[in-house]
Amino acid sequence: MSDKIKVYVVKTPGSNKLVARWRDATTRRWKQESTETNRRREAQKVAAKKEAELNEGRYVKPSRIKWSDFCELYGRQKLSGLADGTEARVLATFNWVARLPGFDQPDALLADLTAKRISDLLPKMRDAGLAETTIKTHVGQLAAALRWAERQGHLTKAPAVELPKRDKASRIMKGRPISEAEFEMVLAAVPKVLDSCTRGGKPLPADRAAVRSWRYLLRGLWLSGLRLREALELRWDGDLGLRVELGLPGDRPMLRIPAASEKGHKDRLLPMAPEFAEFLLETPERQRKGPVFNPAARRVHADRLGWQVVSAVICRIGRAAGIKVAAEARGDRIKVKYASAHDFRRSFGERWASRIMPVQLKELMRHESLDTTLKYYVGQNAQRTAEILWAAYEKEKGDKSASVLPMVRKAR
Repeated sequence: MSDKIKVYVVKTPGSNKLVARWRDATTRRWKQESTETNRRREAQKVAAKKEAELNEGRYVKPSRIKWSDFCELYGRQKLSGLADGTEARVLATFNWVARLPGFDQPDALLADLTAKRISDLLPKMRDAGLAETTIKTHVGQLAAALRWAERQGHLTKAPAVELPKRDKASRIMKGRPISEAEFEMVLAAVPKVLDSCTRGGKPLPADRAAVRSWRYLLRGLWLSGLRLREALELRWDGDLGLRVELGLPGDRPMLRIPAASEKGHKDRLLPMAPEFAEFLLETPERQRKGPVFNPAARRVHADRLGWQVVSAVICRIGRAAGIKVAAEARGDRIKVKYASAHDFRRSFGERWASRIMPVQLKELMRHESLDTTLKYYVGQNAQRTAEILWAAYEKEKGDKSASVLPMVRKAR
């Protein structure tokens, strides 16, 4: 009798998936694994591959760890050391996996999450209206989690996950920098949005203090380049969290950013944009206590609003102002994106890109990599660069440049 192991494709009762079955060479007991397909030709290919692995000694029994147990383990051992925002995004990714057939059940296995099952998520995400960049982020986070599972021995081999490719013609940014005139339109729209709030079904008109608090936050975002969560964490005093460092007389105002509040996960003392420093110094010294920004709550009684709520209100303000920053085709419709908090940061980066060198801009924007600064803020506006070039040329040559421009136009 030959010692070669033979793998058969069979159908089992109660399952629509074909299984690969073979007799163990040592125990002589029958074993089986799902081929994850109901097509016999595809199942036979899976069985042939498994047969080769068994006979060549390369077969490793797949892990039996449950998907729910893996999510808990990954959250405890890996995510607990990451920023809160990263943890929230990964958990959102895992919630998408739970929408796959079978993965909403407690007995779903990590090994059942194959490359094909992951690719089945993409149309679900697109049907839900997710942007391609968001889908790519979810798939990337899932691929990273599965590679971690392989390193920890929970998977024999992580599935080869292919990241969705973004259209080359699509925008690099999800939005765009807005102009100063558009920013004034945003400020003007604040009362309109706040007046639309209700309490108990009754209109709740905004008072002057509420309007001032929201405009103060918007101006702070415009002048500082801070991310929204950073701005809401910024404090005048205290030893914890993001803090304003006005320093001694003669010192330049700075920002102190602890690792827990910084995207780059490093303790940093960073320069503050001069116009933002001037903006902060307008606040009387006796009022420099607690949070720098505290936009008034409108719907509920609360001392502090969460950043998600503040972000949603700012998006409503951008929409009320009519400031469109992006448009994306979603099937047979066009989804328009209106100005949000991050577009103020983009505007800040664009303004300073023409004033300082990329290395200084990287530090001012608090990017981890210079590549990020170059990708998003340097070389994005050819007309602005042309104006800087001509200004430098005219300064050096004086009136001689006047005879050059007509020659350039004539050459066209």
